[in-house]
Amino acid sequence: MAGPLLRQPRGVTTSTPLEPTARTTVNRGRNRSVADRDQLHAFLADALVAHIGVVVAEDGQSHPVVLPAAFAIDLDGPDPDGTLYVHGSVAAGWLRAAQDATVCVTVTELDGLVAGRSAFHHSMNYRSAVVIGPARVVDDPGERQHALDLVVDHMIPGRSATLRASTRKELAATAVLAVPLREASMKARAGGPVDEPEDVDAGVWGGHIPLHRVAGEPVTGEDANGPAPADVVRRAASL
Repeated sequence: MAGPLLRQPRGVTTSTPLEPTARTTVNRGRNRSVADRDQLHAFLADALVAHIGVVVAEDGQSHPVVLPAAFAIDLDGPDPDGTLYVHGSVAAGWLRAAQDATVCVTVTELDGLVAGRSAFHHSMNYRSAVVIGPARVVDDPGERQHALDLVVDHMIPGRSATLRASTRKELAATAVLAVPLREASMKARAGGPVDEPEDVDAGVWGGHIPLHRVAGEPVTGEDANGPAPADVVRRAASL
Protein backbone atom coordinates (compact mmCIF):
# COMPACT_ATOMS: atom_id res chain seq x y z
CA MET A 1 0.00 0.00 0.00
CA ALA A 2 2.30 2.73 -1.23
CA GLY A 3 1.55 6.29 -0.23
CA PRO A 4 2.75 9.74 -1.28
CA LEU A 5 6.35 10.51 -0.44
CA LEU A 6 7.16 12.99 2.30
CA ARG A 7 9.47 15.89 1.66
CA GLN A 8 12.68 15.33 3.57
CA PRO A 9 13.72 17.89 6.20
CA ARG A 10 16.26 20.43 5.02
CA GLY A 11 19.29 19.45 7.06
CA VAL A 12 17.20 18.79 10.17
CA THR A 13 17.73 15.67 12.23
CA THR A 14 14.78 14.60 14.34
CA SER A 15 16.18 13.76 17.77
CA THR A 16 13.03 13.45 19.85
CA PRO A 17 12.22 9.76 20.38
CA LEU A 18 8.71 8.46 20.10
CA GLU A 19 6.71 8.28 23.35
CA PRO A 20 8.46 11.37 24.78
CA THR A 21 5.85 11.91 27.53
CA ALA A 22 3.82 9.81 29.94
CA ARG A 23 0.61 10.43 28.03
CA THR A 24 2.11 9.04 24.81
CA THR A 25 3.90 6.11 26.42
CA VAL A 26 2.63 2.71 25.32
CA ASN A 27 1.75 0.69 28.40
CA ARG A 28 -0.35 -2.16 27.05
CA GLY A 29 1.28 -4.31 24.38
CA ARG A 30 4.78 -2.86 24.65
CA ASN A 31 5.96 -5.51 22.19
CA ARG A 32 3.90 -3.76 19.51
CA SER A 33 5.26 -0.27 20.09
CA VAL A 34 7.36 1.32 17.35
CA ALA A 35 10.48 3.20 18.43
CA ASP A 36 11.68 4.54 15.06
CA ARG A 37 10.25 7.96 14.24
CA ASP A 38 11.01 7.37 10.56
CA GLN A 39 8.47 4.52 10.63
CA LEU A 40 5.90 6.95 12.01
CA HIS A 41 6.61 9.34 9.15
CA ALA A 42 6.30 6.55 6.57
CA PHE A 43 3.02 5.40 8.09
CA LEU A 44 1.53 8.90 8.13
CA ALA A 45 2.53 9.27 4.49
CA ASP A 46 0.60 6.11 3.63
CA ALA A 47 -2.56 6.57 5.75
CA LEU A 48 -5.44 8.64 4.46
CA VAL A 49 -7.81 9.49 7.34
CA ALA A 50 -7.12 11.00 10.75
CA HIS A 51 -9.50 11.27 13.70
CA ILE A 52 -9.20 14.31 15.92
CA GLY A 53 -10.49 14.25 19.48
CA VAL A 54 -11.38 17.46 21.30
CA VAL A 55 -13.52 18.44 24.28
CA VAL A 56 -16.38 20.80 23.35
CA ALA A 57 -18.86 22.67 25.53
CA GLU A 58 -22.55 22.77 24.66
CA ASP A 59 -25.45 23.92 26.83
CA GLY A 60 -23.14 24.37 29.78
CA GLN A 61 -21.78 20.83 29.59
CA SER A 62 -18.49 19.52 28.23
CA HIS A 63 -18.14 16.30 26.28
CA PRO A 64 -15.57 14.73 23.95
CA VAL A 65 -16.02 14.68 20.19
CA VAL A 66 -13.98 12.56 17.77
CA LEU A 67 -14.31 13.36 14.09
CA PRO A 68 -12.61 12.13 10.89
CA ALA A 69 -10.55 14.59 8.88
CA ALA A 70 -8.26 14.77 5.88
CA PHE A 71 -4.73 15.53 6.98
CA ALA A 72 -1.14 16.04 5.91
CA ILE A 73 2.22 16.39 7.59
CA ASP A 74 5.19 18.65 6.95
CA LEU A 75 8.48 17.52 8.45
CA ASP A 76 9.83 21.02 7.75
CA GLY A 77 6.86 22.59 9.54
CA PRO A 78 7.30 25.27 12.18
CA ASP A 79 6.36 23.02 15.10
CA PRO A 80 8.70 20.71 17.05
CA ASP A 81 9.62 17.63 14.99
CA GLY A 82 7.29 18.73 12.20
CA THR A 83 3.64 19.68 11.88
CA LEU A 84 0.43 17.73 11.35
CA TYR A 85 -2.29 19.72 9.59
CA VAL A 86 -6.02 19.08 9.52
CA HIS A 87 -8.62 21.34 7.97
CA GLY A 88 -12.30 22.04 8.46
CA SER A 89 -15.03 24.63 8.25
CA VAL A 90 -14.61 27.83 10.25
CA ALA A 91 -18.22 27.29 11.36
CA ALA A 92 -17.46 23.92 12.96
CA GLY A 93 -17.86 24.00 16.72
CA TRP A 94 -15.22 21.33 17.29
CA LEU A 95 -12.66 23.38 15.41
CA ARG A 96 -13.34 26.47 17.48
CA ALA A 97 -13.05 24.37 20.64
CA ALA A 98 -9.71 22.98 19.49
CA GLN A 99 -8.07 26.38 19.16
CA ASP A 100 -5.28 26.67 21.76
CA ALA A 101 -6.50 23.45 23.40
CA THR A 102 -4.79 20.08 23.75
CA VAL A 103 -6.12 17.66 21.15
CA CYS A 104 -5.53 14.01 20.33
CA VAL A 105 -5.11 12.97 16.70
CA THR A 106 -5.18 9.27 15.83
CA VAL A 107 -4.46 7.59 12.52
CA THR A 108 -5.14 3.89 11.91
CA GLU A 109 -4.83 1.51 8.99
CA LEU A 110 -6.40 -1.96 9.32
CA ASP A 111 -4.19 -4.61 7.70
CA GLY A 112 -5.86 -7.86 8.69
CA LEU A 113 -8.27 -9.88 10.82
CA VAL A 114 -6.63 -12.40 13.15
CA ALA A 115 -8.58 -15.59 13.84
CA GLY A 116 -7.30 -17.20 17.02
CA ARG A 117 -8.14 -20.61 18.38
CA SER A 118 -10.06 -18.98 21.23
CA ALA A 119 -12.16 -15.85 21.46
CA PHE A 120 -9.54 -14.27 23.72
CA HIS A 121 -6.83 -14.51 21.05
CA HIS A 122 -8.79 -13.00 18.17
CA SER A 123 -7.18 -9.74 17.15
CA MET A 124 -6.47 -7.38 14.26
CA ASN A 125 -3.34 -6.51 12.33
CA TYR A 126 -2.90 -2.77 12.18
CA ARG A 127 -0.68 0.30 12.17
CA SER A 128 -1.78 3.08 14.49
CA ALA A 129 -0.37 6.42 15.61
CA VAL A 130 -1.36 8.84 18.34
CA VAL A 131 -0.33 12.51 18.33
CA ILE A 132 -1.14 14.72 21.31
CA GLY A 133 -0.43 18.42 21.50
CA PRO A 134 -1.66 22.00 21.51
CA ALA A 135 -3.67 22.86 18.40
CA ARG A 136 -3.24 26.27 16.85
CA VAL A 137 -5.31 27.85 14.13
CA VAL A 138 -3.05 28.74 11.22
CA ASP A 139 -3.49 32.46 10.60
CA ASP A 140 -0.47 33.14 8.39
CA PRO A 141 -1.77 33.19 4.78
CA GLY A 142 1.36 31.56 3.39
CA GLU A 143 1.39 28.71 5.88
CA ARG A 144 -2.34 28.17 5.49
CA GLN A 145 -2.12 27.92 1.70
CA HIS A 146 0.87 25.61 2.03
CA ALA A 147 -1.04 23.40 4.46
CA LEU A 148 -4.09 23.20 2.19
CA ASP A 149 -1.86 22.27 -0.75
CA LEU A 150 -0.28 19.53 1.37
CA VAL A 151 -3.69 18.11 2.27
CA VAL A 152 -4.70 17.96 -1.41
CA ASP A 153 -1.36 16.44 -2.40
CA HIS A 154 -1.61 13.89 0.40
CA MET A 155 -4.74 12.56 -1.29
CA ILE A 156 -3.43 12.92 -4.87
CA PRO A 157 0.29 13.83 -5.13
CA GLY A 158 0.94 16.78 -7.44
CA ARG A 159 -2.75 17.70 -7.67
CA SER A 160 -2.49 21.13 -6.06
CA ALA A 161 -0.21 22.45 -8.82
CA THR A 162 -2.89 21.71 -11.44
CA LEU A 163 -5.71 23.60 -9.69
CA ARG A 164 -6.83 27.21 -9.84
CA ALA A 165 -6.02 29.41 -6.86
CA SER A 166 -8.50 29.30 -3.98
CA THR A 167 -10.89 32.24 -3.90
CA ARG A 168 -11.03 34.64 -0.97
CA LYS A 169 -14.48 33.29 -0.12
CA GLU A 170 -13.20 29.71 -0.06
CA LEU A 171 -10.24 30.62 2.14
CA ALA A 172 -12.49 32.59 4.49
CA ALA A 173 -14.69 29.51 4.94
CA THR A 174 -11.78 27.14 5.62
CA ALA A 175 -9.75 26.82 8.79
CA VAL A 176 -6.51 24.89 9.27
CA LEU A 177 -5.33 23.42 12.56
CA ALA A 178 -1.66 22.65 13.21
CA VAL A 179 -0.52 20.13 15.81
CA PRO A 180 3.15 19.48 16.64
CA LEU A 181 4.38 16.01 15.74
CA ARG A 182 6.75 15.89 18.70
CA GLU A 183 4.47 14.13 21.21
CA ALA A 184 3.62 10.93 19.38
CA SER A 185 3.58 7.17 19.65
CA MET A 186 2.96 4.31 17.25
CA LYS A 187 1.98 0.65 17.50
CA ALA A 188 1.80 -2.06 14.87
CA ARG A 189 0.78 -5.70 14.69
CA ALA A 190 1.33 -8.23 11.91
CA GLY A 191 1.09 -11.98 11.43
CA GLY A 192 -1.07 -14.70 12.86
CA PRO A 193 -2.55 -15.43 16.27
CA VAL A 194 -0.59 -16.13 19.43
CA ASP A 195 -2.51 -19.04 20.92
CA GLU A 196 -2.21 -21.24 23.97
CA PRO A 197 -0.23 -24.46 23.27
CA GLU A 198 -3.15 -26.65 24.31
CA ASP A 199 -5.44 -24.86 21.82
CA VAL A 200 -2.92 -25.45 19.05
CA ASP A 201 -2.65 -29.11 20.03
CA ALA A 202 -6.45 -29.42 19.88
CA GLY A 203 -6.26 -28.97 16.11
CA VAL A 204 -8.53 -25.90 15.78
CA TRP A 205 -7.67 -23.75 12.76
CA GLY A 206 -5.93 -20.44 13.40
CA GLY A 207 -4.61 -17.80 11.01
CA HIS A 208 -5.32 -14.35 9.65
CA ILE A 209 -7.13 -12.67 6.78
CA PRO A 210 -4.96 -9.98 5.14
CA LEU A 211 -6.78 -6.79 4.21
CA HIS A 212 -5.58 -4.44 1.49
CA ARG A 213 -6.71 -1.03 0.35
CA VAL A 214 -7.86 -1.29 -3.28
CA ALA A 215 -8.70 1.57 -5.64
CA GLY A 216 -10.95 1.24 -8.66
CA GLU A 217 -10.48 2.95 -11.99
CA PRO A 218 -11.05 6.73 -11.82
CA VAL A 219 -14.65 7.64 -12.70
CA THR A 220 -14.96 10.74 -14.86
CA GLY A 221 -17.73 13.12 -13.84
CA GLU A 222 -20.65 13.59 -16.20
CA ASP A 223 -19.77 17.27 -16.66
CA ALA A 224 -15.99 16.71 -17.03
CA ASN A 225 -14.04 17.17 -20.24
CA GLY A 226 -11.66 14.43 -21.36
CA PRO A 227 -10.23 11.45 -19.52
CA ALA A 228 -8.82 11.42 -15.98
CA PRO A 229 -5.52 13.34 -15.79
CA ALA A 230 -2.22 11.61 -15.22
CA ASP A 231 -1.95 12.53 -11.53
CA VAL A 232 -5.31 10.90 -10.78
CA VAL A 233 -4.48 7.79 -12.81
CA ARG A 234 -1.12 7.42 -11.06
CA ARG A 235 -2.71 7.77 -7.65
CA ALA A 236 -5.35 5.13 -8.37
CA ALA A 237 -2.64 2.76 -9.55
CA SER A 238 -0.55 3.31 -6.41
CA LEU A 239 -3.28 2.49 -3.87
